[in-house]
Order: sequence, then C-alpha cells, then structure tokens
Amino acid sequence: MTTPDPSPDFLNTTRASYDAMAPAYVEFVRGELAAKPLERALLSTFAELAAAGGGGLPVADVGCGTGRVTAHLHELGLGLDVFGIDLALQMVAVAREEHPGLRFEEGSMLGLGLPDASLGGLLAWYSTIHVPDEELPRAFAEFHRVLAPGAHVQLGFQVGDEAQRLTEAWGMEISLDFHRRQPEKIAGLLREAGLDVRSVVWRERETDGPFPERAPQGFVLARRPSAV
Repeated sequence: MTTPDPSPDFLNTTRASYDAMAPAYVEFVRGELAAKPLERALLSTFAELAAAGGGGLPVADVGCGTGRVTAHLHELGLGLDVFGIDLALQMVAVAREEHPGLRFEEGSMLGLGLPDASLGGLLAWYSTIHVPDEELPRAFAEFHRVLAPGAHVQLGFQVGDEAQRLTEAWGMEISLDFHRRQPEKIAGLLREAGLDVRSVVWRERETDGPFPERAPQGFVLARRPSAV
C-alpha cells in the first residue's frame, strides 16, 4: 500500500471547488446518464467484465462525485461490490445522502490508500480531466497497482488538445482546469503504465437535448495483464 504524498496544488483547488459546488452540482447532473445511451452501454460492458473477471473483488468508482455512476453500476444487478472515492469531502457527503446503501470514501487517485491488486475493476468517469499532464502517469501507475491481474479500468473524458479553466459556477468563485485529451494519447499513457488497451471509443459532441456538450467525448478501456 502506498502513502499519498503531500497534495499538489491542483488537488487543493479541485477539492475546494467541488466542495463549494456540491449542492448545485448534484441537481445539475441529475438525469444526465439517462440521456446518454452510449455511455450506459459502455458502463454496462465494463460492469460485465468486472463481474466476470474481477474475482469477486470490489470495484472502485474513482472521482465518483455525487455517486450517480456508482449507483448505476450497483443497479445493473450483476452483484458488483462497488464503492466510490472522491477528493471532495462535500461530494462524498452528497453521495452518501443520495445513495445511503452504498459506500463512499474520501481519497485521491494519486494515492488511493488501497492494497496492491485489491480491485476487480476501476472506473475513472470524467475524473482524470482535472489531473495535469505531468501527474497523469502517476495516476495510471496507481490504477495499475490497485487492480488485480485481469481486472479492467474504464475512463471517460472530453476530447481535445487544450485545457479550459473555469473560475465561476452558479455564482461561486472556483478554480478548475478541464484537460481535454486525445484518446490515443490516453491509450498510450495507459500502455506505458503496464495496462493492455482493449477498446478506444470516440464520439462527436451532442449539440442539442438537455445536456449539450462543448467537445467530443472519449472512452478508453484497459486491463491489467493476467498473471503468468
């Protein structure tokens, strides 16, 4: 088990921003997953892989936010022991209130505080988007460490080449960087961390409906190689 290093500056600002936004954010994203059938299909595939190849080990939703995707995985009825981890304590509090039957913990993807090879699956659904480029290899190395051999990791993120900074939301002052990345770049970094890439999906942005998007969306599925 690794011990997290002192928090880099981006962790502190990201935590503070989501702590401030938590009450408004939970209402903002409510119902979003119901409007996105492709995302639900990808999550179902990940859940099936975790149920079949995770050895019955827990599945972590890292950067779980309000817990909506954690709950979705649980509600698929595949018997996953799924729990959420989030950097922001107020987001953890919201997730616990919204989904009292599930487990949510405070933590950072740079140092998850979990034993080696202890997870049967790991989901990072739009949570690596706040991690700077120079810290991404460290996060992926941590994913590799906590995944059991043969277990999968699924990422979701916005596609692009530049970061966007948000300094205000719902009348609150925040400081959030949204890093857009190319799917092949993410796939390459996962390979460098020792993970086998199984699927790379790219889709155009939605411009209408209740949740219009500013960028295309990317999804990469990878797996820690099975022990020889």
